[in-house]
Order: sequence, then structure tokens, then C-alpha cells
Amino acid sequence: GNDRPARSYDERPARREYGDERPQRSNADRPARRDINSDRPRGTRPAGRSDWNTPISRTPAHEQHVDVVHERLQAEAIQATDVDGVSFGSLGLGENIVRTLADLGAAAPFAIQAATIPEILAGRDVLARGRTGSGKTIAFGAPLVENVLRAGAGKKREFGRKPKAIILAPTRELALQIDRTIQPIARSVGLFTTQIYGGVPQARQVGALKKGVDIVIGTPGRIEDLITQRKLDLSEVMVAVIDEADHMCELGFLEPVQRILRETADGSQKLLFSATLDREVSALVDEFLVDPSVHEVAGEDQASSTIEHRILVIEHRDKAQILDQLVDREGKTLVFARTRAYAEMLAEQFADAGIPAVSLHGDLNQARRTRNLERLTSGRVNVLVATDVAARGIHVDDIDLVIQADAPDEYKTYLHRSGRTGRAGKTGRVVTLITRQRQRKMAEMLERAEIEAPYQNVRPGDDTIEALRQAQ
Repeated sequence: GNDRPARSYDERPARREYGDERPQRSNADRPARRDINSDRPRGTRPAGRSDWNTPISRTPAHEQHVDVVHERLQAEAIQATDVDGVSFGSLGLGENIVRTLADLGAAAPFAIQAATIPEILAGRDVLARGRTGSGKTIAFGAPLVENVLRAGAGKKREFGRKPKAIILAPTRELALQIDRTIQPIARSVGLFTTQIYGGVPQARQVGALKKGVDIVIGTPGRIEDLITQRKLDLSEVMVAVIDEADHMCELGFLEPVQRILRETADGSQKLLFSATLDREVSALVDEFLVDPSVHEVAGEDQASSTIEHRILVIEHRDKAQILDQLVDREGKTLVFARTRAYAEMLAEQFADAGIPAVSLHGDLNQARRTRNLERLTSGRVNVLVATDVAARGIHVDDIDLVIQADAPDEYKTYLHRSGRTGRAGKTGRVVTLITRQRQRKMAEMLERAEIEAPYQNVRPGDDTIEALRQAQ
């Protein structure tokens, strides 16, 4: 396996076909932004939104200002904890939406949902921080549908209508996950969604836009392509969501996201959800969010976590055999590899050992990526080997073991990978394989992530491996 560090564009195809998600480098051929005066009720909102058509400057003074914004946001965060006796109906959502949420398995709100839904319904801009699996999709999706419905109540839903809401996600897989949650909520009140992402022909996406949709869910690259082609008009968008904002910035999407948000209606509501608040995320908040309501999920420390962390110190020559033994188990297992080539090699290695496995990485076309993920979710295979495209882009509730065949290079990647297990209050385990030479770097990374994990020297066949194989 090639162990060189993965490139940040790992999840995108090597060649630009059909508008993949790589950020565009030029804005010169973009159509002029249309001005629209939104007359929808928004409640009281302070004046003073900055000129959205002015790019963020990169002067030292600006960097200092963004750091101040970052510190202010951290200080303002209201911890979302109290959900006792709270129902989705009491938060202000309509009966159809509440019924649909129950059908989706969401009988009562999680902390982040209880904290943010009333603020979103009131028309406020919202910044919410919480780890993956904390229920963010419903937190923004359900009130977004309610607000779009209220704004268009009694109006005929005409053919070719322009979208009223947009949700931006960093990866195709995450866009599809979001749509699977939001589409039934929207349909329950007569609204329509569509997904717009690269790697597939755009004809079907353009066809859906021509028919008219209410909510667009997609990735920045293809969305910008269709705006440039004048096939997508965001001038009537009243609610814009940026999901996984920190990962969006890591992938180089900061400027595309800025350009897309500037296409939305003046005064449109902005909802930004992120696991971390980095400098670039703070820059987005500074430009686009007016007096945001800032929330974070409390109790994210390890003491209250449902995830167990273990570090196995191994000899490199034993790695393949130990991995075979770890994945030969009953529960669903997600294995992370640093490169596409190594992910593919491991999937073949496991299959040769009689353990059905599939891979997920950027060299696969969209159809194969979707098919491989479906094989895992349906239980036809129990092992998925993935590059970091999957750290944010997949949602499988019953993954109870995450194995890092290659240790990550920085703590945020560790946290995002860990977030694939222990979701929605379930238990999970994260096992990382390292050699002795990596121990010091691993210790530094875990300290930054505020995670304590025991280190164990392991050889093939040890009782420790057998214990870790057991489903929790």
C-alpha cells in the first residue's frame, strides 16, 4: 500500500467530467447577480450586513479580526443540553412534519435540535457546533421545510419555480444522505427537493430544475457550474444551509461557497453547521451571518462519550494479518486507509481471506460508490474500506467498529473518522494501528483531540484482537 499522505481532493475524480466538485478558479464568466428585495417576514434583524460582493480581504488586520470573531463565537456558544419533556411539536413544527419525523425514527428531539429549531423558525441566522451523529440534519432540515412552507402558503406551485432553499454539503455522499432525510419531510407538506452534484451527467438535474423544485441539496462545484450556465437561479433562496462547514473549507470550497451565498436573496437566512470553528469558518460567519444564535452540543467530552478508543502498537510486517483478524467479525466494520490504492488493496486482501468487503474512494464512479455503500447498509457485506471521503460523507447507524489501518495526520481527521461510530447514543469502538515510531506523534494528536486511549503491543492471534472483534 502506498502510505504517502492523501491529497485533499481524494474524493473527487481525477478528470473534470460533468462538473465534478472541484472549486472553480475563475469567476469572470459568471452572470451578474440579480438583486431581489425579499418581502418575507423575518422578524427583527439588525441592519449592517456587509457588502456580499466584496471578497474577503487577506490583510493581517482582517486575519486578526477573524480571530476575534472566532473567540467571540466560542464565548457566545450556548450549550444545548436540556431536552426533557420537549417534543418536536412544542418546538413549533407542524403536524405533518412531526408525524414524518416519527416515521424516520425521531420520536423526540436531540439536544442540538431542541436548541436550534425554535431559533430557525423565528428567522434567525444560526451557527451550531456539534460532532457528527448529533442530529444536525433534522436540526436544520425540519425547520427549513417549515419556513419554506410558511413563506409559500396558499401560493400555486408553478412549473419552473425557482428554489427557495439551498443546502450545501462537501461531498456527494453527504448530499445524498441529507436528501434521504429531508425529502420525506418536504414531501409530507407538498414540497420537492432535488440533488445537484458532480460526477454524473447533469441532464436529469437540469430537468428537475426546469420542472421546479423548492429545496436544492448539493455540492459547490456542480451548483456553480449550473449557475454559470444560467440553469440554476438562486435569487429567490430565502434559507441557505452550509453543512460540515469546516470540512468544506478543508477541501478548498471557501470561495465557491462565498460566491454561491452571494447569489441568494438579500437578507436570506443563513444556517451554518460545523464540527469545529476554524479560522475559515469564522470568516464565513463574519461575512454572511447577522447576529447569529450560536449553539454547541454539550457533553462532547470523552467521559460522556459512547465511543471506546484503543491504540494497537504493531510490527509493520504483522499489519496485514492483524487487519484480517480484526475485520473477521459479525458487526459492521469501517476501515480507513490513507490512499485510494491501499483502500482497494485492503478490500481485495479481505476478500481473498474469505471476508466480503467493498471499497469507497475517489477513483470509483458515482454509481459504484453508491452501490458499494448500499451493500454495506443492506448487510450484504460487513466491511467497508474507505479513504477520508467517507469520514464525513456516509451515515450508517450500526457501524460499531472503526479501524484506522493508517493513522490520520491530524486530530480533526481522527475526530471525523471516529464520528462514523457511536452515532445517536449507540456504542462504538475506534482501533488505530501504529508502529512504535508513530507513538509520539499519536500521543500529540490524541492530546489535541482531548481523547485518552490505552496503548497495547499486539501480535497476530493475541487475545486483545479477539476481544476487539466482539460486537458491542
